[in-house]
Amino acid sequence: MSSDINLMEYMNRNIGELIRSALKACLKNPRQAAFLLKYIKAAEKASQTREKYEKQGIHIPPFLIASITSSCNLFCKGCYARENRICAEEKEKAQLSGERWTQIFSEAEAIGVSFILLAGGEPFMHPDIIERAAEVRNILFPVFTNGILINEEKINWLDRHRNILPVLSIEGGREHTDNRRGSGTYEKLKSVMGLMQEKQIFYGASVTVTTENITEVTGEDFIGDLLSNDCKILFFVEYVPVSKESESLAPTDRERAYLDTAINRFREKHKEILILSFPGDEKSTGGCLAAGRGFFHINPEGDAEPCPFSPYSDTSLMEKSLLEALNSPLFLKLNHSGIMNLEHTGGCALFSRKDQVTQLL
Repeated sequence: MSSDINLMEYMNRNIGELIRSALKACLKNPRQAAFLLKYIKAAEKASQTREKYEKQGIHIPPFLIASITSSCNLFCKGCYARENRICAEEKEKAQLSGERWTQIFSEAEAIGVSFILLAGGEPFMHPDIIERAAEVRNILFPVFTNGILINEEKINWLDRHRNILPVLSIEGGREHTDNRRGSGTYEKLKSVMGLMQEKQIFYGASVTVTTENITEVTGEDFIGDLLSNDCKILFFVEYVPVSKESESLAPTDRERAYLDTAINRFREKHKEILILSFPGDEKSTGGCLAAGRGFFHINPEGDAEPCPFSPYSDTSLMEKSLLEALNSPLFLKLNHSGIMNLEHTGGCALFSRKDQVTQLL
């Protein structure tokens, strides 16, 4: 219990710092600053709710990751979602309804969840669920999107719903982005960034760091270009190999150290942008934050999974509440097994130990 309390205190403290950093990044954007000032109160209330549950022996993670659709309009090279069948043209099972997603968002608010990361597939292929999320004003919803479906109409909608935070996936410059995501993707992203900047939409970017693009995305030219387009949050996500053929793309220990140094340099030099690293920022918590420690993943069919890179489940939100899903036998076994605290290669402790995870099922 004491380790859970220490983790809770650590995460609550860092969530506060994260929101304050986001507020500093948008001081020249009065509407977003006003929204974040209101959101700070909601986040404090959510923290108090989590503390109440903690005293009852129930650990509530402040984050959720929700893959709201399996549909996607791109075929990116080495995509974990397609490999894990999160993203698939043929649906194997019925997907959660919009009504059930609304209930899940409300349940999350009630138990003190502060952030729900919306993913896919491509989330904007299911705009009705994003619209439902927008009505839950006390939760911030970063939407990880390829940006292709964002047009002026959607940007006007985002302007009215400030708790929806678009996060554009980019691989660096034109060559790396188009090579992985398809010809013309980079130009589309630059166009969307321009529209966001014009409308003063608070948005972020997400970079999947590989051995191929690590030098470019840790360079001053890359971050300078994002800053010139008023990007306010930058996620660095280490590539997780989805097959033997893609293992060479995963950063090695040496490259992870290089990435950490670059991120620390960016954080020191560029206070006007909030920089987050996964799984780099997990190190200070003593291990992986999946399986309910800091977050868990809900796939489009409603299965509660440890994380998107570990697509195993024994609990469905088709049948269980969010609170019941946190007591998933698999999550409990993982948290007591010690697996999540072990050293690993690649971007995910559980992905590299899939055999051990499946044995726990």
